[in-house]
Amino acid sequence: MTVIIEFFVNVIGDVGVATYQGKKVSLNKPFRTPKEKKKFAVYVKNDKGNVIKVRFGDPKMSIKSGQPDRKKSYCARSGGIKGKSDRTSANYWSRKMWNC
Repeated sequence: MTVIIEFFVNVIGDVGVATYQGKKVSLNKPFRTPKEKKKFAVYVKNDKGNVIKVRFGDPKMSIKSGQPDRKKSYCARSGGIKGKSDRTSANYWSRKMWNC
């Protein structure tokens, strides 16, 4: 898991600190959400400047981005979904996890 987080810090580089519901959080740094409905979450700022939590990923499935056929299929499927370049969408972060 550490490798994935370091990847996001290096590629996105926009990791900062903000306040979300009274607590300090790191921005643009995905983290696991145990016992939640989704596998990962990330805090980001939206267009209005508010900090929001974006949840993504099925907790019952593993990311098989190491298998080229599965990666190619996922990237093709998710490429047509809205939010491909919007940091406030789950699709954006999921595609980042798959390195699409």
